[in-house]
Amino acid sequence: MSLMGEEGAYPLNRPSSGADATKDETGRANGGDAGVPDRPGEPASRSGTAGSHAGRAATTAAEPHGSSGELVAWLRWSWRRLTAMRTAVVLLILLALCAIPGSLLPQRGVASDPAAVPQYFRDHPDLAPWLDRLWLFEVYSAPWFAAIYVLLLVSMIGCVLPRCLELWHEYRAAPPAAPRRLSRETPYRTVQVADADLALNAASDALRARRFRVAAGDGEIRAEKGHIRELGNLGFHLSLLVLLVGVAGGRLFGYEGRVAVVEGATFTNVASSYDALTPAPWAAIADLEPLDFTLEKFDASFETAGPRFGEPRDFEASVAYRSARSGEGTFAIRPNQPLNVNGTKFFLTGHGYAPELTVRDGEGNVAMSGPTIFLPMDQNFTSDGVIKVPDARPESLALQGLFLPTAVRGAEGLDTSAYPNAVNPRVQLTAFTGDLGLDDGASQSVFSLDVDDLEKVRDSDGDVWRVSLAPGQTAELPHGLGSVTFEGLSRFANFQVARDPGKGVALVAAVLLLSGLTLSLGVARRRLWVRRIDAVTIEVAARSLARRPVPAEELDAIVAAATSSVIPATPSTKDPV
Repeated sequence: MSLMGEEGAYPLNRPSSGADATKDETGRANGGDAGVPDRPGEPASRSGTAGSHAGRAATTAAEPHGSSGELVAWLRWSWRRLTAMRTAVVLLILLALCAIPGSLLPQRGVASDPAAVPQYFRDHPDLAPWLDRLWLFEVYSAPWFAAIYVLLLVSMIGCVLPRCLELWHEYRAAPPAAPRRLSRETPYRTVQVADADLALNAASDALRARRFRVAAGDGEIRAEKGHIRELGNLGFHLSLLVLLVGVAGGRLFGYEGRVAVVEGATFTNVASSYDALTPAPWAAIADLEPLDFTLEKFDASFETAGPRFGEPRDFEASVAYRSARSGEGTFAIRPNQPLNVNGTKFFLTGHGYAPELTVRDGEGNVAMSGPTIFLPMDQNFTSDGVIKVPDARPESLALQGLFLPTAVRGAEGLDTSAYPNAVNPRVQLTAFTGDLGLDDGASQSVFSLDVDDLEKVRDSDGDVWRVSLAPGQTAELPHGLGSVTFEGLSRFANFQVARDPGKGVALVAAVLLLSGLTLSLGVARRRLWVRRIDAVTIEVAARSLARRPVPAEELDAIVAAATSSVIPATPSTKDPV
């Protein structure tokens, strides 16, 4: 089997005649690029089938003259070029090359790392704008990438579907009539028998017993085996088209999101609950899978000794979910073991700590209480976070700080974390007052704080106020601004949510491709003929339609069956070398 049309699909044999006169040496009608003219309006420069020559000659004779005729000729020539298998292969290679920047450069709309592109702009301020003009940060949404993909899809449809129809007809077709001169085939036998008609019947029964397709007529037996190979070719060609449709379906109808959930909190699958959501162009965001889940517990373990000290050992997020379509249940999400609810998958991609803080304002009222997510900064889970308290009185407050799971005094006199598990947890905070900018309508990240319009809180000595708290400790803010209490510690888990409706289609395509390839490479197609020469003589010949020769014992078995009741004689034989 070859992607380049018929060339190389089977080895060439001797020219055939009779029913095979309009087909190539494999018994198939010529396809691929055969018969495509070099320029519109010219005859085909490569030979096709006799029928295609006649059809094109009739079409050329009927074409109108003048500009309209030239336009039709150009359109026909363009379509033939576009739907040629060589064009499809070139477009496929071009698509693969154009996808390389999408793997090497950060991409917009990737929910797992939304800050990658802005960071690239900061790191490469001169290069990034030029790359952005070429859509290299949105490769898979770029117009030039879509144009190549659409051309490839059209080319594959125009190339594969006619080829599949041809393969299907060939699979359903009866074994062809024997060539006029069977003696040219290899292997070949002539056999003396007592009764040629009885020998033909015996040979027919033997061929059927060996699972050959058998047809009889005009003093000959025509048989074929391995025609299921054409089903393999059909499956292989169709799989390429199905794969393209599956990938396109995922890109057009799927979506990807990211959300961080604290222990005890519930996530509802609506667009507003996501930290980041990247829908495909035709994704129905209003019709997301109706479900919610609660992160009941998150467990993490780390190496406690040896050269791998501090390295992660195991993570597990225990969730309880409810779905309008699948009911209720529990599931332990682990790396590479996502929760799958009707095609919506929740992957565990990260985790961290969420210190439980209570902030009271200057009037003694609780202005904020609950766990706050601190984002990890290193492998020991030193984490930073922000607490914004716009409702505090008499002034709005903001707290910025670090969380240390296992706090130790560092070499330079600064606290640091020595181990990722919470052995000696401490939270270090500084405070700001002023306008937090939450009322001006501009979006803000809950994980960062713009301090341009804020004023640092200072103690009575004029120094910046800082505090380090262990669980259960409370610190008073200066100037009667309130207090902050470190109540306890929770964990959070990061989930990447993905729905790709094309994955199932792509899986079917992959199975179809492998199955078709296995059949095409593993099955040897061959034909065998038994013909009556006269009342006491028959001739037997076979032809391989693959690179492997016809097994000699197969022909010997048929000859033996035909001559089982008579004395065999073999005036001439010709076996494969």
